[in-house]
Formats: sequence, C-alpha cells, structure tokens
Amino acid sequence: MIRIHNSKGLQQQIEIGSHQLVGDVSPELGGDGAGPDPHDLFDASIGTCKAMTLLLYARQRGLPLEGIDVSVERDDSEERDGNYHLIIELSLRGPLDDAQRQQLLRIADKCPIHKLMTTTDIQIETRLAGASA
Repeated sequence: MIRIHNSKGLQQQIEIGSHQLVGDVSPELGGDGAGPDPHDLFDASIGTCKAMTLLLYARQRGLPLEGIDVSVERDDSEERDGNYHLIIELSLRGPLDDAQRQQLLRIADKCPIHKLMTTTDIQIETRLAGASA
C-alpha cells in the first residue's frame, strides 16, 4: 500500500513500504519545489520500468548489457485534449551489436508499466476514508 500525507503547503510525504519520497510542485505553481511533481513521478515510473526490464532481460539472455541510462521527455501541451506524449531515449552501455540493440529496443516496449499505460483500461475509485464503498 502507498500512503501519502500532506506535510506542509503542497508538499506530500509519500510512503511506499519502507521508502520515503517527497512530492511537490514548483514555486510557480504554489509549491516549494521540494520534490518531483506528480507528472514527474508518472513519467519516471515508465523510464525506471524500461531500464529494469532491459537489465533483467539481458541478464537472462546473456546479452552484454553493462548499464542503461534513460531520458524521458514530456510533451504535455495537448494534455487537456487527451494527448500526453512521452519521448523515451535509451542509452545502452556495453559491447552490443546492432541486432542486440534492436532486440532490446523491442523489449523496452514490453515493460509492465508501458503495457499498463497503453493497453489497460484503468478504473480509479476515489472515496472518503471511512465511507462505505
């Protein structure tokens, strides 16, 4: 379970198991900029998932992937119209040939978060604590 508590202003303390994060928004939006905003956390989840998926896949297949850097760029200029565009750039490190690089690129789109974001009908129920469902 994830728990989120307001700490001060717009800052949110995020508890995920034993991990502690801070979410906030920029001063231009009324926050203190003390942590990533919700869009940043959303975007980071897919970049993190792609990196982990590729590292696990390479390990299982014996591919010489030594490391990976992921860059996520957001174009949210049409978000209000229902379009949210992420450009994800993968920097693969290690003595990989072109075929292995292309194989890893294909696998990147099979990460669980990519599939969740693009193929799943997500239902969200928001309710007040203590209220009956």
